[in-house]
Amino acid sequence: MATTRTKTQVRKGLGRDLKRFLPSHSVLTDAEDLFSYRSDATADLAQGNPEAVVLCESTGDVSSVMGYAFQHGIPVTPRGAGSGLSGGCTPLHGGIVLDMKRLNHILEINRGNMTASAEAGVVLARFKKELAGQNLFYPPDPQSAEVCTLGGNVATRAGGPRGVKYGTTGNYILGLELVLPDGDIVQTGGTCVKQSVGYDLTHLLCGSEGTLGVITRVHLRILPLPPVNRTAVVTCDSPEQAAALVSDIIAAGTVPAMMEFLTVMAVMLINTFVSPPLPMDGAAYLLLDIDGTEAQVSQDIRTLTSLCLEKKAKDVRVVSDPKETAAYWRGRASLYPLALTMARKLITEDVTVPRDRLPAFVKRVGEISAALGMIIGIAGHAGDGNMHPSMLLPDVTEASLQKAQKAIAGVIRAGLNLGGTISGEHGIGLHKAEFIEWELGKNQIALMKRIKAAFDPKNIMNPGKIWPEGASKP
Repeated sequence: MATTRTKTQVRKGLGRDLKRFLPSHSVLTDAEDLFSYRSDATADLAQGNPEAVVLCESTGDVSSVMGYAFQHGIPVTPRGAGSGLSGGCTPLHGGIVLDMKRLNHILEINRGNMTASAEAGVVLARFKKELAGQNLFYPPDPQSAEVCTLGGNVATRAGGPRGVKYGTTGNYILGLELVLPDGDIVQTGGTCVKQSVGYDLTHLLCGSEGTLGVITRVHLRILPLPPVNRTAVVTCDSPEQAAALVSDIIAAGTVPAMMEFLTVMAVMLINTFVSPPLPMDGAAYLLLDIDGTEAQVSQDIRTLTSLCLEKKAKDVRVVSDPKETAAYWRGRASLYPLALTMARKLITEDVTVPRDRLPAFVKRVGEISAALGMIIGIAGHAGDGNMHPSMLLPDVTEASLQKAQKAIAGVIRAGLNLGGTISGEHGIGLHKAEFIEWELGKNQIALMKRIKAAFDPKNIMNPGKIWPEGASKP
């Protein structure tokens, strides 16, 4: 019987066991298939070797797998699209990877309640397109929207450029369906827009990175689609000037849907992708999207233009051509792969600081870059203070990696010293685990570990993530 086998025997027979209660086509065990699941988009971090991958097709599948894994103490790593940038879905301890992309049904769009329900594997871009066809809107928009899944967005508390006006994923979650580590299924929250019953487990699970259970279904708030959008480009003489304008613009009562900070190097990269090119006569830029009614947008554009010129910005240009507008935002969304044309390796950070401290943060990143002799590009969702300093390595050597690690630590410490946080939207996973104590402290981490133990007493859910394991303190 399975219960009399050793753990090693169970792991060796894992694929065979899973095929006893799942369709054989849903269980992958061939080496070439498993290789694809060794990491997320951060393949340069530690990788894992799963013994089996399950292509889940229902909540029942997930429940069955979790019941089996709990009985035998098998590690389980939930996975959406694998587009994360923190190593969150890397199967460090092998075991089972749960591929959730086949749970891909949009279950309900309720215009009367302005809510929607969908399975966790629904791709974000498809969900947004379906809503747009009904003149509806789901604001969260991580740059990986074409591939990332709703469940992955919830698990990482994903953000994106629209966070400045609309908030991030956590602001839209009303309820979840969750499979616990022992296979039990629970429903947290629901589709009511207001609820005050017990602990808020729904938002506890948002950002839990697969360490507490497997999210199989989400219930979300949706909004009417804004009728008018306009894009503006503000050209500045210095990065500090552009950063200072961010809080000035919002304090003046104009809250853009998106407000992106770009250096001249970022604009140079975007210009290889778009036509007509953005101007190259500035040192830094703000790329903004203003949305709302025609009257609101027109007023906000007037306020924005007047304020920026008063603050001595070089230029404010309102883009009138929709195709040109779309090209600029596609270029911004493509900045990460475009930057890889300049370097052998790119390490992107994810630090958020209070908006009024952006100038100090931008200046400090420049100082770190100069002190280490390393190119550190900086762009980000400046409207909500979420910046992405990126270390560009022309080659990958032990020396360059050590220098990059010093830069990462310096950038993170700079953000914390300014009252910031070590992650605004990517999550912790593996990439930020060594820094989490800097922000949270020992007591808060100890509390989180007790919560983890209450949900997952056998520590089978995505072990080794969020904080370094095997240590008395992170």
